[in-house]
Amino acid sequence: MDQLWANRAASAEAAITQRHLTKLWRLPGTQLGVTAWPATKKYRQFGTWHYWWQAHLLDCLVDAQVRDPQPERKTRIERQIRAHWLRNNLSWVNNYYDDMAWLALALERAGRLVDVEKAHALKKLCTQFVNAWVPEDGGGIPWRKQDQFFNAPANGPAGIFLARYDDRLRRAQQMADWIDDTLIDPETHLVFDGIKAGSMVRAQYTYCQGVVLGLEVELAVRTQDTRHAERVRRLVAAVDKEMAPGGVINGAGGGDGGLFNGITARYLALVANTLPGSTAEDDAARATARTIVLKSAESAWTNRQTVDGLPLFSAFWDRAAEIPTATGKEAQFVEGAVNASAIPERDLSVQVSGWMLMEAAHTVAADED
Repeated sequence: MDQLWANRAASAEAAITQRHLTKLWRLPGTQLGVTAWPATKKYRQFGTWHYWWQAHLLDCLVDAQVRDPQPERKTRIERQIRAHWLRNNLSWVNNYYDDMAWLALALERAGRLVDVEKAHALKKLCTQFVNAWVPEDGGGIPWRKQDQFFNAPANGPAGIFLARYDDRLRRAQQMADWIDDTLIDPETHLVFDGIKAGSMVRAQYTYCQGVVLGLEVELAVRTQDTRHAERVRRLVAAVDKEMAPGGVINGAGGGDGGLFNGITARYLALVANTLPGSTAEDDAARATARTIVLKSAESAWTNRQTVDGLPLFSAFWDRAAEIPTATGKEAQFVEGAVNASAIPERDLSVQVSGWMLMEAAHTVAADED
């Protein structure tokens, strides 16, 4: 079972490598993911690059290196990091706290798991999150600078990072408590998107559940406080009931939404593999999380297309993928978010998500073995 998922994860990696990875502006020692396939000239020249998509691509490269350590992949990880900094105007930071949190998580894992250290970048990003905390304004940390929208997609990953990095457990706990006090739907127990100038934004996205699961698991592992495991158990049950019909995580189309289900799978795998506790409820939460990951992965694999012998994943893991073309509406950046291409499978986000799911399935299958 473990080897099956290792092979599928390797195929997903090969597909991204072949279709999307290329040098940034032909510079030696660099690599980024072209944001569409098939790509037009604009994409190949990185006029568009999407900071947070690249962070998840980096995170998947780290997953792959943990699964199957290779010197050449370590080089690719180094190139990806260098190109990210170059394309971001010789900087690690931008105006979006959620973007920076995703990069911080990927860089922290690269250092801890595969010995590609970026201590200066991590310190700089950590300072951004610590200084953005504004309980007096109703937060949380905001979604972006000079904004009054405090949301789960910024606080969740930033909290996970702070729990893992430099042992800032107290702030990570404050962030988790803020989410639990402010953003939990009393009826479904799912996480709402955020709170904007005092009003609830009631959208419920899969990845909001994923990042809160990740944050609460990290705190359950690192503190003796039982409230974190309780929240994990409650949220796993809610995701199972509300967001994974037939055990398959809901899709959210292309654009930024292409990453939502993959992120959920990553943190469900974290629940399955690391949630502490030996009660029947803990066992049930781990088993449910594992089942959702494996059923989602099996469905996504069944519904893939094969192009030149390599997988192309669907934006919706419960239905067949559509092979994209270089024509039709392209993914557009509008008001801080990226909309989908006409055929969402064209978007790098969708394909990275499929790869992330295969790596997640590998980790839970390996743990099962």
